[in-house]
Amino acid sequence: MSIKSKTINFTIDDSNSNKRLDQVLANLEAIGTRSRANKWIQKNLVNLPGKSLKPSYKTEFGETYSISIPIEEDSTLVPFPTSLDIVYEDKHLLVINKNSGLVVHPSSGHDNDTLVNALLFNKITLSSGFTPSRPGIVHRIDKDTSGLIVVCKTDLCQEHLASQFKNKEIHRIYHALIYGTPKQPQQTIESYLIRHPKHRKKFANEIINGNDEPRGKKAITHVKTLHSSPKGISLVQCKLETGRTHQIRVHLSEKSLPIVGDPIYSSKGYFKNLKSSHLKKVILDNSRLCLHASELGFIHPTENRMM
Repeated sequence: MSIKSKTINFTIDDSNSNKRLDQVLANLEAIGTRSRANKWIQKNLVNLPGKSLKPSYKTEFGETYSISIPIEEDSTLVPFPTSLDIVYEDKHLLVINKNSGLVVHPSSGHDNDTLVNALLFNKITLSSGFTPSRPGIVHRIDKDTSGLIVVCKTDLCQEHLASQFKNKEIHRIYHALIYGTPKQPQQTIESYLIRHPKHRKKFANEIINGNDEPRGKKAITHVKTLHSSPKGISLVQCKLETGRTHQIRVHLSEKSLPIVGDPIYSSKGYFKNLKSSHLKKVILDNSRLCLHASELGFIHPTENRMM
């Protein structure tokens, strides 16, 4: 993607003097959010002769700023012709029930067949995103996981929801079919997740010795058993306090309760130990990870109501 820019000038008047520069710039239509204002100031896209600017700089009456506004052109993103299951939409955001097997945004091996590409095909306006390849994306769920994901249409929405995710204010509940029966009806699993030392596509709970500081990212999952079958599988509810890559899959597998259909964190032994030939056939015919993002809750970015 090539980047061009146009320059505008902005003069401080009585209404916005003696205020933080990032707050003032966030009110400009061309910028729109405080996080974008911060980023542009730090990238020296906002200039005032003779001054070294920071987001916290206090403006003064009569100052005239020169702002270089980036213009993105020639997007390399290609529309992906597929339908979307939209469960909610307004002018700021939409919530999609993502199919298992659909990658959220372009990555290695998935350049043109992702949710982002599908959004473009369906002509949905998207926020600028955190990178050019991820417009509208504020969080993600694994390729093989199905369920609810919120997509931002505006940069204001992106800033508000990103803050809620960062501050762990998002309500997220998953349902999973697992092998075995949890020993406790409710439990909280807490660990630090790191890349597996031998398998780079996997994550693992970090083993911490003595007073060593953890290198991994803290992960907390609250697990509740909803139903257990004597045939060898259970239905559990997983409420996320943090949202790390593969978090639920790692936490359950390292409790010897791997998710049905998990090609990475389960093994053939769990399947072979099932006591029902019919159940085995159902699982073989299903051939997908049995993990679903069933509930998603957040504060609406402009209406200040819980959704």
